[in-house]
Amino acid sequence: MAVIGGLLRFVRLGEPGSLVFDETYYVKDAYSMLQSGYEREWPEDANDSFNAGTPDVLLDTPNYVVHPPVGKWMIAFGMLLFGSDNSFGWRFSAALVGTLSVLLLAFVAQRLFGSPLLGAAAGLLLAIDGHHLVESRTSLLDIFLSFWLLASFAALLLDRDDGRRRLARRLARLADRGDGGIPSTSALAYGPFLGLRPWRLAAGVCLGLALGTKWSALPFIAAFGLLTVAWDMSARRIAGVHHWVLGGAVKDGLLAFVAVVPVALLTYLATWTGWFLSEDAYDRAWAEQNPSDSWGWLPEALRSLAEYHRSAYTFHQGLGSDHPYEASAWSWLVMGRPTSFYYEKPSGCGTDACSQAVTVLGNPLIWWSAALSLLVLLFCWIGRRDWRAAVILTGVAAGYLPWFLYPERTTFYFYAVAFEPYLVLSLVYSLGLVLGRPDASRGRRRRGIVLVGIFLAAAVALSAYFLPIWTAEIIPYEQWRMRMWLPSWI
Repeated sequence: MAVIGGLLRFVRLGEPGSLVFDETYYVKDAYSMLQSGYEREWPEDANDSFNAGTPDVLLDTPNYVVHPPVGKWMIAFGMLLFGSDNSFGWRFSAALVGTLSVLLLAFVAQRLFGSPLLGAAAGLLLAIDGHHLVESRTSLLDIFLSFWLLASFAALLLDRDDGRRRLARRLARLADRGDGGIPSTSALAYGPFLGLRPWRLAAGVCLGLALGTKWSALPFIAAFGLLTVAWDMSARRIAGVHHWVLGGAVKDGLLAFVAVVPVALLTYLATWTGWFLSEDAYDRAWAEQNPSDSWGWLPEALRSLAEYHRSAYTFHQGLGSDHPYEASAWSWLVMGRPTSFYYEKPSGCGTDACSQAVTVLGNPLIWWSAALSLLVLLFCWIGRRDWRAAVILTGVAAGYLPWFLYPERTTFYFYAVAFEPYLVLSLVYSLGLVLGRPDASRGRRRRGIVLVGIFLAAAVALSAYFLPIWTAEIIPYEQWRMRMWLPSWI
């Protein structure tokens, strides 16, 4: 599935050969960071120079940007390998990360559902979906945010299993020393400490890198942190610990906090190393120019960075300008207003009117089915107490619900890629119900395989149909118009 995803992402990656949509910010920022370690300003006609393969027109003045540096450093990595004068170099890292996300989601699904078949289905659905595909072929920040969040989720899933093994081993040792081969009452009162766990530390680093890509990772840090402690509480309850809530909160929760929040914060600060090492980056000397009696004890670099963050937060709060492709969060799950990254009317399609488009539009069968599957997961969580349903809903909620707190802010459908992997997991969960249990009767299992196979085949066929408007193929205008199923898609 990763190979399929890679082919879809890397073939014709350089098309179109010009900056599209917000690449005008992030690709040029990445080039600037390669040159200086921080973002610098560009002349007004910089896009023409960049598209012509001559990007060395940077100005000496620092540029004010409102997103952290990780995603731009990742874009810069591809430019370092393949050059800054071509669109393949600009987009290499996005395509690589998108491909790795397919592999990672397949692993997560197999681990979560205990089924290689469902793991493959999850990888396939993410590989062929247009929303994730387009963002994997375009150098915006959101695909990198999605990747680091998914990596942290995978690490926490591994930590869940590791924590239960640790708990079992330590309780077994206590049982060896207890009367009758069982742990003493005092040992089972709160349970043992499990120590710092490497996969949880890895999750903290990944969450810090996600936060260093976009601040919209903050709700995930809170949600995933609470989720991992809830898993530990559940493990203690199952193991027979009497005060499992308090034991999990104190003996797991405190160490979980250390592994997630401070580690993520330190990782986040480390991502600003280029800014720290500079002398003239934006606001770098703010603290020196604005002494403070109250906060003067802080290092000037941290005070300057804090002011930079205050300014950026104020900018985001007031970001409410009109945009032709803005989309309210209410419309994301039904793809009410896809984002057009690129549209031109070239020649070369055999008719008078041709279209070449890059449209952030998901596969309708995948997205609309995934939206309905969320209702199935709610039922399975509330009715069956299925922890897997709760986990998937947590990922969707962390990425989706916070956007409803800012109804006046200009938002776009492509932001949803941050939680798209969990939508796919939700859909695969429902497909697993259709498939049936491995121990089901042969007839039941056969019917399930046929139905799931038909669904996946239909999803692949529909992706093949929409592929031209995802990958900038030149097609007749009538063919482009046929793919615009809803008036709001135009």
